[in-house]
Amino acid sequence: MKRLAALLLFAALATTARTQAPDPVLGDQPVKISDHVWALMGWPNIAIIVGARATLVVDTGLGPRNGATIVRVATKLAPANRLYLTTTHFHPEHASGDAAFPAGTILIRDLAQQQEMEKHGLEMISLFSGRNDTNKNLLADVHLRSPDILFSNEASLDLGGGVSAHLFWLGQAHTKGDELTFVTPDRTLVSGDVVQNKTMPNIYGDGGTPSTWLAVLDKVAAMNPLHILPDHSAPGDGSLIAAESDLIATIRTHALALKAKGVTAEEAGTQVTATLKTQHPDWPNTNATAFVKSVYAEQQ
Repeated sequence: MKRLAALLLFAALATTARTQAPDPVLGDQPVKISDHVWALMGWPNIAIIVGARATLVVDTGLGPRNGATIVRVATKLAPANRLYLTTTHFHPEHASGDAAFPAGTILIRDLAQQQEMEKHGLEMISLFSGRNDTNKNLLADVHLRSPDILFSNEASLDLGGGVSAHLFWLGQAHTKGDELTFVTPDRTLVSGDVVQNKTMPNIYGDGGTPSTWLAVLDKVAAMNPLHILPDHSAPGDGSLIAAESDLIATIRTHALALKAKGVTAEEAGTQVTATLKTQHPDWPNTNATAFVKSVYAEQQ
């Protein structure tokens, strides 16, 4: 029952999070984020980190067709480079396209994320496939690959030419296994769902809590990045970290005040959403209902 409830909750969140379904098919025109980091902007944003000897791709897109697009772009940027792949978390638009990557590609993933993949990965593919025919076609016959390298908290890749990618698991936030990538010397952070830009936070299923998410953000802030590439919103600078932390703390404080007055989680979500809509009229979505419920649940 708990697993079914989590899937139904995620489906509801996905429906209300956007006024229309995002286009899951990636384009092939990369955007330069920093000296060694490129991105394919879409659903989600894909990072391509290029060193002198190797390239690291962060996320695969939804299914092998998108994975193949990413491989073509990465190969065009650095034809002779060895290819590495990692994923920010286990959801299908981030991790279901690895079959398109050529033999010899080294897949790296943090242990907590891999455990989520093994527990919920196929369920999520089934859920996403059921949304529409486009998703169904993109996810047809997807087989989840096991990583070549697993790490617990941190791993580093020397990509050559002084470029390094540092992979981190800092704790639970959007999911249990959120992975972040910090690129030096660029000081560019590929932040997954942990740091977004004018986007509401969302804790999926049995992922993190508002408190653990804030703790992760404290650790991320210590990296002091210059550039941030989120996975479902526009790139920005290091100020996005403080903005994310302030957003979560504000929702949490408001929700707890309402909880202390005996307001239900549903009504509290409505009130917090209305406040955020007034404060951020330019945001595409300010629906805080799901996150308020996470705040209430943490205090039980």
